[in-house]
Amino acid sequence: MSRQFDPEEDDDLEEEPDQQGHIRNTSPGALIGFALTGLVLGWALRPVSMGLGGVAPTVGWLPVFALFFVAAIVGGVAWSTYRTLQRRGERIAPHQAVNRLVLAKACALAGAFFAGGYFGYALSWMGHTDADLAKLRVVQSVLAGLSSVLIVTGSLLLERACRVRQKDD
Repeated sequence: MSRQFDPEEDDDLEEEPDQQGHIRNTSPGALIGFALTGLVLGWALRPVSMGLGGVAPTVGWLPVFALFFVAAIVGGVAWSTYRTLQRRGERIAPHQAVNRLVLAKACALAGAFFAGGYFGYALSWMGHTDADLAKLRVVQSVLAGLSSVLIVTGSLLLERACRVRQKDD
């Protein structure tokens, strides 16, 4: 069912919101919320998988290296954006700036979630680290968590690099 748009019928158009074009920084509360959610889910992964009669999952080295690679890419984009916009004072296309800002916000939240998840999974193995495989899971989980923290750091730096100077239009 389609409806014809009639501006006189729409009461919402009478009061237009004040659009100043500002986007807020990623809030610490959102990052903490995502990290705590990941922490609880990561911590619950081992007991739930063992309770279902399965084997606790291994982390593996590939996710650790992949997360470090993503952190390096986000950090490189942050550095490149900072040099272009802040140091040289050059401009980039608006769609590129928006893409970088969206990348920064998404990676910051995802990185916080994964950091919490990997650290929670490592915590679930504390006290059970007698076996070599358990120790390996803790080491890999901690390294994956640290790489996720690097993703969050790079993302926040990219977000900061995308800021427009006050004197710009």
